[in-house]
Amino acid sequence: MKKIIIMLLIVLPLQCLFSQPIIQSQADIKSVIIDGSVRFTILTPRLIRMEWSDKATFVDEASFVVINRYLPIVRFSKEKKDGWLILTTDELELHYKLGTGKFTDQNLLIKFLDPAHSFNWVPSMVQTGNLKGTYKTLDGFDGETRAYDGLKLKLEDGLLATDGWNLIDDSKTLLFDKSDWSWVKQRPAGDCQDLYFMGYGNQFKKALYDYSQIAGKVPLPPRYVFGYWWSRYWSYSDNEVRDVVSNFEKYNLPLDVFVIDMDWHITDSLRGKKDEFGQKQHWTGWTWNNRLFPNPDIFLSWLKNKGLKTTLNLHPASGIAPSELPYNDFAQKMNFDTTSKKNIPFVGSDKLFMQTLFDVVLHPMEKKGVEFWWLDWQQWPYDKKIKELSNVWWLNYMFFSDKERNSSTRPMLYHRWGGLGNHRYQIGFSGDAIISWNSLALQPYFTNCASNVLYGYWSHDIGGHMFGPSSQKILNPELYVRWMQFGALSPIFRTHSTKNAELNKEIWNFKGEYYDALSNSIRLRYQLAPYIYQMARITYDSAISLCRPLYYDYPDIKEAYDYKTQYMFGDDILVAPIVSPMENGESTIKLWLPGGNDWYEWNTGTLLRGGQVLERSFTLEEYPIYVKAGAIIPMYHSVKNLNNNPDKTILGVFPGGNGSTDIYEDAGNSKNYAKEYAFTKVVSTQMPERMQKITIMPRKGNYAGMPLSRTYTLKLYGAEMPQRITVKGVSLKYTSIANENDWYYNGKELSVNIPLPLTKCKTKQEILIYYSKTDSIDVNNGLVKTFRQLTRGATALKFKDAQIILPELVGNCEETNLRLEYYPDKFYETLKYFNSNYPKTPVAISNVTGKDNANWFIDYLKLKKQE
Repeated sequence: MKKIIIMLLIVLPLQCLFSQPIIQSQADIKSVIIDGSVRFTILTPRLIRMEWSDKATFVDEASFVVINRYLPIVRFSKEKKDGWLILTTDELELHYKLGTGKFTDQNLLIKFLDPAHSFNWVPSMVQTGNLKGTYKTLDGFDGETRAYDGLKLKLEDGLLATDGWNLIDDSKTLLFDKSDWSWVKQRPAGDCQDLYFMGYGNQFKKALYDYSQIAGKVPLPPRYVFGYWWSRYWSYSDNEVRDVVSNFEKYNLPLDVFVIDMDWHITDSLRGKKDEFGQKQHWTGWTWNNRLFPNPDIFLSWLKNKGLKTTLNLHPASGIAPSELPYNDFAQKMNFDTTSKKNIPFVGSDKLFMQTLFDVVLHPMEKKGVEFWWLDWQQWPYDKKIKELSNVWWLNYMFFSDKERNSSTRPMLYHRWGGLGNHRYQIGFSGDAIISWNSLALQPYFTNCASNVLYGYWSHDIGGHMFGPSSQKILNPELYVRWMQFGALSPIFRTHSTKNAELNKEIWNFKGEYYDALSNSIRLRYQLAPYIYQMARITYDSAISLCRPLYYDYPDIKEAYDYKTQYMFGDDILVAPIVSPMENGESTIKLWLPGGNDWYEWNTGTLLRGGQVLERSFTLEEYPIYVKAGAIIPMYHSVKNLNNNPDKTILGVFPGGNGSTDIYEDAGNSKNYAKEYAFTKVVSTQMPERMQKITIMPRKGNYAGMPLSRTYTLKLYGAEMPQRITVKGVSLKYTSIANENDWYYNGKELSVNIPLPLTKCKTKQEILIYYSKTDSIDVNNGLVKTFRQLTRGATALKFKDAQIILPELVGNCEETNLRLEYYPDKFYETLKYFNSNYPKTPVAISNVTGKDNANWFIDYLKLKKQE
């Protein structure tokens, strides 16, 4: 009984602090081998803890990096031979010479047993192939170079390396105590080594999962986090915020988070003298600026009623000044002498100060409607009482764990990277990058590498933060479009910029093709929201980030390392970002498509063979998004925000093979997501005799507020016209006018759309699609782009010559997409006519209007097809 009570004391505080199913810092005794001054703990087949202590005393408390050591028992053998201790798992073999003390090259050897990637490791070995982690900030960086001093960006080392191993030295890492709100604790005095050896070969995903088992899972953010965030460093007033939100509504643009930078509080003295802490006066602030927000409570309620989440910016370094409204209450709780008329100093390691900060200042504001806090620590790096304590790391822990302890909803934080272990406290704020193509080019790689330390939720200032010293001080609309397109396919989609009247990133300030591309990027983000949220759940379960490098899936292929800006966006989408300006109206990029399957180029409707390097070209509205052949992507059609889980879902079924997915859902902002959730499996199978079967399996799982029924629409991309479609054996009716009852064909997308009736989620649904057994035609050769360009070209030609009468051949070709919809029985005839006559359109135009128009038409359409 006594042993059980002691174990509970070790488990319970930490279990309350972290979004983990079970957290125990003390390992199972069956996994532990002690011999004198050394202790080894077999944690996984690839991960061993190795401790040496001059006093033969070992640490069982959670450290800042490692919080869980009670893992399932791993099969291993123990042998003593010729004075050596030999420990062998399925993948590692450790040799230690007994009685020789501290670990050195002479007494410690670890062998990795995979014959294909075998190696021997000793403590002095230096890595040569570290794949890097992340860095605390991109403040002032123009790509990889800091603009004001030329400093080159040096990413921290990550957990993965082509060497096949990594060593985490936890010997000097601070510890957590066992109080109700676990607090920082220094390690016991004495000389010690506390090392974690990871030997994984090229099993990168397994290595990250192993690390998450000891360092904690990556918490699942609330669903609204994956929507669009509007942010700008601007002295917004209540009226101005309402105007911005009204414009989002006017232009029918979805929005989830409204970020209010530091001008929410009084900032009167920012241009005056610095305070006693060396900071600009009022850079730290806790009192609403009533000139801008005359009634903050009503303002926050208004935003909440609009379905928006609000976050406020905090710079806490100067503590609590006498001018702040909460000063007297704060001082009373701290027993601080107010007669001095000095600031109550910020000390992060002072538990009373931090508890008072939350109780007196922050919790009351949270109750009024502040959903989470945007922290921005840029001051002295270490605590003033505990010199080893990183202020950034510790602030991340304190703010996240306080929300976890005191909020009824899922904890959230938005701050900077503080070091290993900070993956437990999302979201990251990458800082004030220079507006340039260089900065855009860096961010995909920067984001990829962060996944190597599980920090997979970076939020960048999309569009860049500020102009560089040699910049023309003009926001390049093309650059902004390409940044927004990347942002829509990044972990967190947030625009932001410095306080500059020239930086008006609201997309209604842009016109024509720029507005279209910008608004489409926001809509794409919401279209993919259920897929993104599903992948975020996979991150929680497996430690594999939403955006990750290609070498996770293709570790033996050189191109997976060479194409550093490309990344997997979840399991089924590959993105090759455009990071340089267009030439002659198009961006041409070189990219690598991995082998093992084909890839569907979504924006052009082209099915491409995997396992090749190729060049592709894209107009401003197009982006290199590649979906695995056969993949099934859950999507939304039209939503205003992500507060609720819509009962209507589109299932995008992509061409080129069989596929399946497990659609994830939960309550969206519940803290109980670890146990309360549901999955619905969907399978697409290509059957004999040109038939396709799609099966929606009964939903499994449960969560509060779960809808009992749901409506799905199947969207089969790159599909020929079916002859018949049945649902549960009943044939559906075709319509040429899209509606919610009958199936229809979309000629622009070359997609089959099948609305399914509202059905109980516990019911299995089977849909059969029958294609012609006698006719077939390739519809995945870029026709989507060709149709789009032809329609625009024909329209532009009329504006060039308003009196022109289009030749019959040109008109027939230009209307092909609609002819496919109107005359389904003539599907193959119509496409054969188009394929035969489309190359002849310039000649037909030349015969009517002359060669000048024909040559213009050829240039406009870029008629040379992409292979």
